[in-house]
Amino acid sequence: MGLLQDLTGPLALEFSKLGTASQVGVVIASFIFLSVFLNVSRQLLFKNPNEPPVVFHWFPLIGSTVTYGMDPPRFFKENKKKHGDVFTFILLGKKTTVYLGTQGNDFILNGKLRDVCAEEIYTVLTTPVFGKDVVYDCPNSKLMEQKKFMKIALTTEAFRTYVPIISDEVSSYFKRTAAFKGPSGIVDLPPKLAEITIFTASHALQGKEVREKFDESLAALYHDLDMGFSPINFSLHWAPLPWNNRRDHAQRTVAKLYMDIIKSRRASGETGAQDMMYHLMNSTYKGDIPVPDHEIAHMMIALLMAGQHSSSSTSSWIMLRLASQPKIMEELYDEQVRALGAELPPLTYEDLAKLPLNQAVIKETLRLHAPIHSIMRAVKQPMSIPGTKLVIPTNHVLLAAPGFSASDPQYFPNPELWDPHRWAADAVNAPNIARNAAAEEETIDYGYGLVSKGTGSPYLPFGAGRHRCIGEQFANVQLQTIVAMIVREFKFRNVDGSDKIIGTDYASLFSRPLEPAKIYWERREKA
Repeated sequence: MGLLQDLTGPLALEFSKLGTASQVGVVIASFIFLSVFLNVSRQLLFKNPNEPPVVFHWFPLIGSTVTYGMDPPRFFKENKKKHGDVFTFILLGKKTTVYLGTQGNDFILNGKLRDVCAEEIYTVLTTPVFGKDVVYDCPNSKLMEQKKFMKIALTTEAFRTYVPIISDEVSSYFKRTAAFKGPSGIVDLPPKLAEITIFTASHALQGKEVREKFDESLAALYHDLDMGFSPINFSLHWAPLPWNNRRDHAQRTVAKLYMDIIKSRRASGETGAQDMMYHLMNSTYKGDIPVPDHEIAHMMIALLMAGQHSSSSTSSWIMLRLASQPKIMEELYDEQVRALGAELPPLTYEDLAKLPLNQAVIKETLRLHAPIHSIMRAVKQPMSIPGTKLVIPTNHVLLAAPGFSASDPQYFPNPELWDPHRWAADAVNAPNIARNAAAEEETIDYGYGLVSKGTGSPYLPFGAGRHRCIGEQFANVQLQTIVAMIVREFKFRNVDGSDKIIGTDYASLFSRPLEPAKIYWERREKA
């Protein structure tokens, strides 16, 4: 005791000589040091053999948030080498367990409601953006009814009407947009494709009245809504931060726009329309309960936002890939000439099936650039991982990474290579891609009609299980039409003439090209 006093006495004396600010600094530094020391000690000395290995980290709350957020695919790859397919890391103070590969996809995405929950994870992000009483702000049974409403409206007959609408929107956009005036030029592509996708989706899915309200200013409101999906909002969705204030203003403005259109259409006594808004206006929940107008408005926001992310980023990636490989863009043009005729008549829904390379370009781009790199679920009860002694506790979050299996060389030889031709039926590696085809054929009804389980496939760009994207078919029709129409009009190449491809921005929950992403365009000569 005397020795301790001899040692600490001078330290206490020196500490007392410091100013208040310096004393506070010393206390904070000591607290951080102690926290780091205890955190590291706990990782090294107290390992639970029944839980997945934990990715080493220095700081207890930050954990691996920064390294994961900078490049999730690289984070997954590096930790698979160290720990295998199952490991845990700290994300914003939460224990997050990753399960990679097709078995991981099936375990998480096909989990039962009693075991896993999407609502608890995502409602803090989606409810302020979409609005109340829809998607994750309602019981799962109600969400399944809402998905059923939308799925019924996404019919082949509806798609036939959508293709001419989308085609006309694309052609009109390039005629009126200043960035594409003249025979050639350089343009930052992603913002333009974001506008094209929102104009085409709003017109096709939501009707002429909605589309007429859309201009670049309304597209900007949707951008403000998009910023509400920032990962930091998992924790700070409630905070009066600038981007949250813009998000809330945009949500109120867009919701009111939809509400006004709904009231106007009801007053006009409209009949026979094909768009989604009209369908929802005439739908009822179980018990013959009409869908309230505010829920229709909020579902309209959700519908456009959900499709906007995937179609906007994917169309950007497609065009950037084509600019890096102009030869394939010419192959796409030649395919249309061969299949549809040299005059290239107005595009129809049936024409899309005649353009297999056009389809393959979209498949291959979604393989390498899945819009969502991480899909999360809350754990509702302890979950044993089959074939192991590992049990995932209820204080963990599960994370599936379908894009990781889509880059697995056992299914996709040379996985880092963007090669649309790999999807051809006679391609050398086509059988590897089809290895899990049987899993795609297994169907189940979660409450909104039969859908493919799909969770055993290595290729899941639209997710799987009960929360698989219901807009998958529309997205494919939209993307195929946009690509076909752009190929008719332009030739693209990288500004420097190289075959380089730009990096990925992982700042939000959705993977997108780093901006600016400029390409050189040249208008095709008309015969």
